Amino acid sequence: MVVLCLTNCPPTLRGDLTRWLMEIDTGVYAGNVSARVREELWNRVTENIKDGRATMVYSARTEQKMEFRVHNNEWIPVDFDGMKLMLRPNKTFQVKSERTENRMGYSKASAIRKAKRFAKHVQNQKDETEEYVVFDVETTGLSSAHDRIIEIGAIKVIDGVVAEQFERLIKQDMAIPNKVKQLTGITEEMVGQSGVDEKTALKEVLNFIGDKDLVMHNAAFDFNFLRQTCRRHEEPIPTNKVTDTLRIAKQNIKDIDDYKLSTLAKYFGIENMAAHRALSDCHLTKHVYEKLIEK
Repeated sequence: MVVLCLTNCPPTLRGDLTRWLMEIDTGVYAGNVSARVREELWNRVTENIKDGRATMVYSARTEQKMEFRVHNNEWIPVDFDGMKLMLRPNKTFQVKSERTENRMGYSKASAIRKAKRFAKHVQNQKDETEEYVVFDVETTGLSSAHDRIIEIGAIKVIDGVVAEQFERLIKQDMAIPNKVKQLTGITEEMVGQSGVDEKTALKEVLNFIGDKDLVMHNAAFDFNFLRQTCRRHEEPIPTNKVTDTLRIAKQNIKDIDDYKLSTLAKYFGIENMAAHRALSDCHLTKHVYEKLIEK
């Protein structure tokens, strides 16, 4: 069972969804579809909903008997001891502050002092070393529940310079679909000769990432695969701060056909040497991220 709730849904996207799901109320779609169709629909939603919000709930083999995803939403899914919960922003303090400032005779001296302290704090942060890890995976398909990772890439960036990089092909007990071979160039022969087992690759990449902030493009896709792999091998799921270049692009760029990594690279005039290989996509994501934070 799948339930999908959308706001500001474009007509073309609505047409695609109603081919597979029933619209039971404005912006609410429900139905029974395969995992592959569900993943395709979610990708279609995140690529086309622009400024709208999306929430999807679907049946899953978990303790809660369900999984859920969000897009462009202030409420954030968090993992709490294996249970997925929603973290809501606390706006109480903000509301109280606004009411206090509107009181008759209220002095703004305190606010000015706080602003100066905050400006100094921001400057100190700028003076500190900026360090993060860009992460990407290539997979046998779109479903994190049924498909597997066949390549992991990551680069460690310090003050805008790539200081270290990580790349592993991963052996899996399943064939690589022809569509994936054509897209990535990864074959069973390559994985058989140079690949490592999934558990080894997972331990190595978790050690490489450590507690550094993560940057990904379409983070929900990559992180879902990482989460499922951690669960299979009983490894702790990373709680690192994640920045999604897909989300930043949708918030800041409107004059573009879609928000694929290759499209954004072309938009910014970035050369794309080897698309759909994990390490190459990491370098591309780094360049796109740098352009986005300049805007």
